[in-house]
Amino acid sequence: MKSIAVVILNWNGKGLLEQFLPSITQHSPEATVYVADNASTDDSVAFIRANYPEVKIIQNTGNFGYAKGYNVALQNVEEEIYALVNSDVEVTEGWLSPVIELFETDAETAIIQPKILDYKNKIYFEYAGAAGGFIDKYGFPFCRGRIFETIEEDRGQYDNNTEIFWASGACFFIRKEAYRTLGGFDEDFFAHQEEIDLCWRAFNLNYKIRFCYQSSIYHVGGATLNSSSPHKTFLNFRNSLWMMTKNLPAGQLIPTFFVRLSLDGMAGIRFISQGKLQHLWAILKAHFYFYLKLFYFLNKRKSKKYKNYYKTNSIVWNYYVKDGKVFDKNFNNSL
Repeated sequence: MKSIAVVILNWNGKGLLEQFLPSITQHSPEATVYVADNASTDDSVAFIRANYPEVKIIQNTGNFGYAKGYNVALQNVEEEIYALVNSDVEVTEGWLSPVIELFETDAETAIIQPKILDYKNKIYFEYAGAAGGFIDKYGFPFCRGRIFETIEEDRGQYDNNTEIFWASGACFFIRKEAYRTLGGFDEDFFAHQEEIDLCWRAFNLNYKIRFCYQSSIYHVGGATLNSSSPHKTFLNFRNSLWMMTKNLPAGQLIPTFFVRLSLDGMAGIRFISQGKLQHLWAILKAHFYFYLKLFYFLNKRKSKKYKNYYKTNSIVWNYYVKDGKVFDKNFNNSL
């Protein structure tokens, strides 16, 4: 059986570790469990040492965010499979076995996501990943089980181990070899959408990304950055634009960006209508940073790009105009 490391990134999350680390240590007998600490100033590290001596601690020298935090921490983790798990995740009995089996039976699969359910309402999917992610032509992410703010009840409608385009960073399995070949996460992103960027780069190298429905976890979501935070809006819009700059096929780069920038303008108008002026400012600031570093990210482009990266032309059109708020009604649950 392949060796596996469960790696939890932590920053001042002692309360979350107290709540969620017990399920991980209890239900992960196949794994070595690590906590990668981003220079916490609370008692996180002392708590782990006192209560979980079997958990290995990696101490980063600063708060590096998600991307660099994991890149630094994983430099000396040598297990064959990495399970990158948010600190606000509760795992279930036997959650690792089907994932390991899928890696062992499909050599082309490099990245796997389990079923991600809502910790607060466990019969529903959770926003950050649900049953596996896709993007549309203009870079907007959505999931089987979650499109924008519409979240579905889990009725077994996505219980198939299928290929997806991106796996959620809330619980992200990847082969060590693939992680290192890809150079890990893009550290310029700091947090948000770095996992989609990594998956897009994996897609361009012919790696498979799969959803494994037999493995389930429960995610709180928003424990480190609230979903209503303007800073989260800023990171999502900025990082999405950077991701597209890096990964779009050359012939599609300019026309796709023209439409995307128009759609971002519409999102700004919607925030004005809702009185969310801080979110409007977040979009404007995201675009400022995008233009500021445009040529820097153009230089990050690799030569190999595939045109069939998107699931639909516009999930925005499907959702708001055609009322396509449920994944399987949009796509007949097929790839």
